[in-house]
Amino acid sequence: MTVTAAVASDDIDLHVDEEIKKCLDPQSPQSFFLFAGAGSGKTRSLVAALDHLRQAMGKSLRMRGQKVAVITYTKAARDEIVRRTQFDPVIAVSTIHSFAWTLIEGFNHDIREWLRVELNAAIADLKAKEAKGRAGTKASAERQADIASKQRRLARLDSTKKFVYSPDSDNRGRDSLNHAEVLKLAGDLVKTKPALRQILRDGYPYILVDESQDTNRHIVEALFAFQASYKGEVVVGLFGDMMQRIYGDGHPSLGESLPMDWATPTKKMNFRCPRRVIELINKIRDVTDKQVQIPRSAAHEGHIRMFVFPSEGVDKAAAEQAICAHMADLTADHDWLNEEAVKILILEHRMAALRMGFDDLLAALYPITQFRTALLDGSLPLVSFFSSLILPLWEAKGEPFAIARIVRAASPLASASALKQAEDQLEQLGKAQDAVDALIRLLDGNPDVTFREVVENVAETGLFTVPDLLKVALAGAGIEETDEDEQEEKSERDKAIAAFLTAPFQQVRAYTKYVAGKARFDTHQGVKGLEFPRVMVIMDDQEARGFMFKYEKLFGGGVDDSQTASTRRLLYVTCSRAQRSLALVAYAENPERVRSQLVANGWFKPEEISLGLA
Repeated sequence: MTVTAAVASDDIDLHVDEEIKKCLDPQSPQSFFLFAGAGSGKTRSLVAALDHLRQAMGKSLRMRGQKVAVITYTKAARDEIVRRTQFDPVIAVSTIHSFAWTLIEGFNHDIREWLRVELNAAIADLKAKEAKGRAGTKASAERQADIASKQRRLARLDSTKKFVYSPDSDNRGRDSLNHAEVLKLAGDLVKTKPALRQILRDGYPYILVDESQDTNRHIVEALFAFQASYKGEVVVGLFGDMMQRIYGDGHPSLGESLPMDWATPTKKMNFRCPRRVIELINKIRDVTDKQVQIPRSAAHEGHIRMFVFPSEGVDKAAAEQAICAHMADLTADHDWLNEEAVKILILEHRMAALRMGFDDLLAALYPITQFRTALLDGSLPLVSFFSSLILPLWEAKGEPFAIARIVRAASPLASASALKQAEDQLEQLGKAQDAVDALIRLLDGNPDVTFREVVENVAETGLFTVPDLLKVALAGAGIEETDEDEQEEKSERDKAIAAFLTAPFQQVRAYTKYVAGKARFDTHQGVKGLEFPRVMVIMDDQEARGFMFKYEKLFGGGVDDSQTASTRRLLYVTCSRAQRSLALVAYAENPERVRSQLVANGWFKPEEISLGLA
């Protein structure tokens, strides 16, 4: 069936919700993976499943003190599901970090022993590298600082009676766990502790996971182990689409290696996009899983256009403005002329960073896999130290009450224990004020001040607690790197942090605006699950620097490697946001070759591709 063929009924996917209801039957529970492509109503099916459980099982769940667990990726998604299930307390909706913490909170002995193993392994690895390296180098100083930091934490384990964690903060306290630790801890403990799996079963006989393609692999693997332990007793339901996988820490083969006893309901209809856009996104994913979507019967044809410009010698802002004017004429939709009514999406964060002015910051840290997800959602402690503490403090200058709130909440100089121990509390508060003044003088007096200079200032005055990784980087300060061999001794992580610290602090302002979703440009992450009448997708390998994604390589066809597959997924996500019309803009070294490739692979008709605006 083609996407333009007649659809017998817009209810073609109703059987899917019925299949899911059968899976939820307490007499014969069956776990499942729901494939739901872009615009197919995945959230609607999730809410329908929850409504069914509320009506059919709500009373019995309450009597047994049980709940339905729903794991979401974002707080916004959590709040939306809570609202759509009428705030029913039997539906426990949480983000993945919150859910993970509910599993392990209070298991202090198990957490302590897990950390002991992890820290000892990390220390042994660092000592082995130190033994092979050379003494007196910057790399050696940083390794020794890292070893010392981990040894201090290891020594504190036995005196730490209770571990704490907050999904919404940087968790800098001495007894705190960080975000990555909580996810890995929860996954490992569920897989290895039968008692924990039993507690999970007794509390949550139904666990439904939204955006499962991006759910951390440690949690996904734990849920598979949990379900395998209690077949016929629990249901794990995964809702997602691997083509819309965005983050790198999800399960890489989810959907391909499901247990044989799992159900695999599939939704086919796209309720969001016009026919022409559906035809395009079907082509984009054709070489992957062959999933084909169909439009609803009332879907209009829609408009798509591809504009290809040379990489060099083009005023890109003017070109993109002219494209909006062209689309307004083509579609007879003058909202294309309204900047706020057009959603501009880009494939690569480096493009946004370059256009907005935080390229040095992103370029340094983004290549490190373990940093990437937290960097993009704003929770990486290395950066959030500056974005959530230093920047707000600086922006509050001249507002003493705002500064006081920040200092009292986060500064060890003004903590309750520091004031209690101080002989003169006013003098102690004066130290905190002096530290604030020193930081503001530094930031006001030098627009080119670097992240390193800022953190050195804070470390010297003690205004805030410096994250461990930054302390390690500071340990090498003042030691010159003498040759390439020494540089080779440093880990890629340490090199990245060193490069980040040389970047201008001012870049954190644009970065903060970007991760908060307040920028004019948005990416696949920021619009996941959203839809817009008019969408412009901008592709520029030169601006993106071709690190993770390369669209010209994608257009050339052939078998997907990891880079091409990533680009394909991101193009699918961005294009599938369009409800009425879609403009794609590509800046290429050889525009004519790109045009020929696009016509040859059947993605566009010749008349839909323009070389420039001539």
